[in-house]
Amino acid sequence: MGFINNSKFRAVVVLAFIVGMGLANQAFSQEVVDTAGQAVDTAVVTAADTATVSDTTAAAGGATAADSGTTTAAAPAAATTGTAVAAAEESGSTIDPQVYMNFFYGVLLVFLICVLVGVIGKIIQIYELTRRMNGKDTTLYARNFNAQLFVLALVLGLYGVYWSYVHHGGQAFRAAVTEHGKSIDNMFIITTVICTVVLVLTHIALFMFAYIYRAQPKRKAYFYPHNNTLEKIWTIVPATTLTILVLFGFFTWRSITNVSEEAKQEAILIEVVGEQFAWTVRYPGRDGKIGERNYRLTTPLNGLGIDFNDKNSWDDQLGSEIVIPVNKPVRFQIGSKDILHSFYIPDFRVQMNAVPGMKTYFQFTATMTTEEMREKMDDYNYDFVMLCNKICGGGHYNMQKKVRVVTEEEYTAWLNEQPYFFTEDLRKEFQLSQATDEQEDAKLLAQAN
Repeated sequence: MGFINNSKFRAVVVLAFIVGMGLANQAFSQEVVDTAGQAVDTAVVTAADTATVSDTTAAAGGATAADSGTTTAAAPAAATTGTAVAAAEESGSTIDPQVYMNFFYGVLLVFLICVLVGVIGKIIQIYELTRRMNGKDTTLYARNFNAQLFVLALVLGLYGVYWSYVHHGGQAFRAAVTEHGKSIDNMFIITTVICTVVLVLTHIALFMFAYIYRAQPKRKAYFYPHNNTLEKIWTIVPATTLTILVLFGFFTWRSITNVSEEAKQEAILIEVVGEQFAWTVRYPGRDGKIGERNYRLTTPLNGLGIDFNDKNSWDDQLGSEIVIPVNKPVRFQIGSKDILHSFYIPDFRVQMNAVPGMKTYFQFTATMTTEEMREKMDDYNYDFVMLCNKICGGGHYNMQKKVRVVTEEEYTAWLNEQPYFFTEDLRKEFQLSQATDEQEDAKLLAQAN
């Protein structure tokens, strides 16, 4: 059967068309974004320039206004800026005609690719017909051609693996900045090496077998249905390797999570509570202890349901961000107010589920400050981030908290500036609830007597 009537050939043409359309759509959408962005930037710059001129005018007229005893307002400047921003929004919604031209060129490119594939197919078909007219076999020729394509696919595929490791490896993997993270990184590297070796060897065997044992005029295929030795090899070897990897991961995890009581006492205790769609961070006061929580005590003022009957909670502090000292163990007490969340800091190799109704813990030691990390990456806007790693609803993407690793002196200074949970309003609410409880106890006692 000729290439044109071949279903595989038609599939190649359709695939080329789909890929080409994807590239055209990507170029089209990118052009829309770039055009809109340029329009907005232009309008914003115009707004800034207008505001600057307005401010200068207002400042120049300020002396005259002061002499006359009146106050000059900057409302015209604000109005001008608002008008410019509105103009920017309107101009941002306008699509440049060049975008339509780019889309047309993209569609034309897809069409030309399809025509080129069709022409090549026709040439190959004519070549097959010519061979048949000369009494030559075309079946073996097609098999040989397909075998050569297998070799080409093998070379391109292996190069693609190499290229991905070289160019994407640094993006996908960065050394951990915690003590336990080194063990996790080692486990990841070992697993990746094993998987890469298996990937390369199996693909070389697969594609080279298709080439070496292609149909030949003087050779007939041998039907080889079963071999016990091969079955044992490709069953025992993978099973043994996976068992070793699983045990390696199990003992690594135990070494991270099974913390001694002495180590727990030395660590700084921090509580993180998740809810849709935010995190609340609570630091202990001078006593180093975090007060207990009870969901029955949750009120609009007491969002965590902190039990203020526990005096350990009176000096607990609210953290606007997560700040921890470098080279000091910290122990996170993790919880949830509603559904399942996940406490996840990628750079620290830290992840633990936040489960409603129970406490989970993760203890680690950071080995690099935020500033050191910025210098290492040559990116002075880089921050460690704590994320939620469980899809928990529409606002899941917004559940993140900046994590700062600082020196011990900076940590102490920052902590002293954080507000207390037990505010004056909560004190009044707590006293009122206590008075109510005492009245109810008195009534019950009177009824009992």
